[in-house]
Formats: sequence, structure tokens, C-alpha cells
Amino acid sequence: MKALLLAAGLGLAAATPGHGATLTVDLDGVRGSGGSLYVSVQTREQFMREGGVAGSVLPSPQAGSHRFQYEVPAGEYAVSVWHDDNGNGAFDNDENFVPLDGWALSNAAQLRGEPTFDQVRTVVGSAHAAIRLAMVYGR
Repeated sequence: MKALLLAAGLGLAAATPGHGATLTVDLDGVRGSGGSLYVSVQTREQFMREGGVAGSVLPSPQAGSHRFQYEVPAGEYAVSVWHDDNGNGAFDNDENFVPLDGWALSNAAQLRGEPTFDQVRTVVGSAHAAIRLAMVYGR
């Protein structure tokens, strides 16, 4: 899980207008605790690595819900979010490797251990696609 969420904050590529469809990411439960919020849209090949086909960085996000929209080619994507809520630039875990920083992935309720691409993937066709994620905070 740690590698995936770190990838959300590193090497984000800008969305490429005019390709495929709009992917809307609705994110609920963001805490207004400072630090930056990173959103990453990744292909199977990019999953749990640096980079992505689209992404955003939101410095010091306000508490509540946020909406992000990206133009992406049709395909399968993992959408991951990391909130570096204490602003230390590192993804924090407790002594049992349970995440302390805020994070979100699709299908997170079903996750047990480190996620696979197939567990968290979202399919974007030629029309609009939408996904709703809920933040999880460990502290």
C-alpha cells in the first residue's frame, strides 16, 4: 500500500485534453489538517510506480469533499489519493505498517494487505466515467 500511495504524490503527469472521456473523481472525507493532497490516475503498467496519465496536487486542502476531472483515453485505471496530512513529505505508517496519513482507493473496503491493480481498477470507456472515493485516516 505504501508504494502505491507514494506514487500518487510523485511524477504526476498532466491530463491530456481531447483523448477519450472525462473521468470524474469525487473524493469525500478530506480533513483540513494541512499538508498536500495528491491524486493520481495510473495505468496497469504505472500502478505502484512513479507517474501517471493524469493527476493533481492540492496544497492545504479544505475539509470536506472535492471533485477532480481528467480527460483520459479509454482504458483501465487505478485512482489513488494520498493526503500528507502532517506535511512531512513521507507516507507515515505505524509500527505494524498500518497507514497513518490519509489515503483513498476504489474498492478500499475490500482490501486486505497491499492492493493489486485488478482490485482497484476503474474502467473508462468512450463516454464520461465517475468514481467516488472515501478518505481513510489512521491518526
